[in-house]
Amino acid sequence: MVSERMKGLGTARSVIRELFEYGKLRAAQVGAENVFDFSIGNPSVPPPDAVNETAIRLMTEQPHLIHAYTSAQGDLAARERFADSLNRRFGTSYSASRLYITMGAAAALTCVFNGLTCPGDEFIVFAPYFPEYKVFIEDAGAKMVLIPPEIEAFQIDFDAFERALGVHTKGVVINTPNNPSGVVYSRETLERLGAILTEKSRQFGHPIYLISDEPYREIVYAGFEVPWVPHIYRDTIVCYSFSKSLSLPGERLGYVLVPEEVTDSGDVYAAVAGAGRSQGNVNAPSLFQQVTSLCCDMTADLKVYEENAKLFVSALREMGYHVVAPGGAFYLFPRSLEPDDVAFSERAKKLDLLVVPGSGFGAPGHVRVSYCVQTDTIRRALPKFQALADSYK
Repeated sequence: MVSERMKGLGTARSVIRELFEYGKLRAAQVGAENVFDFSIGNPSVPPPDAVNETAIRLMTEQPHLIHAYTSAQGDLAARERFADSLNRRFGTSYSASRLYITMGAAAALTCVFNGLTCPGDEFIVFAPYFPEYKVFIEDAGAKMVLIPPEIEAFQIDFDAFERALGVHTKGVVINTPNNPSGVVYSRETLERLGAILTEKSRQFGHPIYLISDEPYREIVYAGFEVPWVPHIYRDTIVCYSFSKSLSLPGERLGYVLVPEEVTDSGDVYAAVAGAGRSQGNVNAPSLFQQVTSLCCDMTADLKVYEENAKLFVSALREMGYHVVAPGGAFYLFPRSLEPDDVAFSERAKKLDLLVVPGSGFGAPGHVRVSYCVQTDTIRRALPKFQALADSYK
């Protein structure tokens, strides 16, 4: 006998991964150049040269140390560098003791959900949302409460949010810039959110933690701002990854930040560490703890994503697609040309055009288009999008 829940998770990949795997199979049949795969958020730009140079230098200079165990919560020197970087950028005074280094943002989130959850707890998530949130929250033993999308701008439907808040609300999850919409929450949105959470925490007699999932923090376009959320709401826990900013998704390196200002911060940090221990998430990859901490003030050359977004949005709108312009990340979330987004995605597949149904993100009637690809790929794909639109006329 095995866990039926875990067997289900192991045999049914996410809709994103299913489409990605289909794309690889199809590429083997007709050639990769003939498959227009916009399914997965795999950065298309290389890391900064300094990343590889630093890795090589460390492996040469410290061969007896660089692959050794670190402290469970991460190497102290690496955590100090991360804290110093945050303090320089955001005018804070965090110490290394506030940071827990993890195997990417996914591990950061699971550590937080498992560390915070008590029986009966609920976490509120805003659609459209990254589908694995539901897996992470339910695996921690909590309930996910989903707020339907506000589809005109993909900001927050505050009426629905306030109705969902209750005494069992342990936390609220935000992701800005957002996967899958690319939308950046405005400062006004975040300030209103913080004010509501402050009021409700007081009303319910316990803190409601705001969990800010920030793997796209550095991918923000001209005219948009990504505020430092802990400045807006005190009880904010930050989950971060270097997968996107440094183009290192396969190295699985991120962290949890529990600022001292957070209510019961010492207990929260200890619970995050305990969750990491219980999940075997101790001592994240030691080489890339050092590499990312030495390169954490850098980013990959991210400007191509904004260029891709402008090209895509302009072209799709001319074809008749409704799409909210992204403020960051590297995703578009246009409306499907029929109410059934799964059927729309299947029709696109017949043109070897791979877009992910929005139902999996809690926003049916949309599809996610991941444009972290070569710009020429987008240009060559545009006739496919036109053909898809024409097929509905």
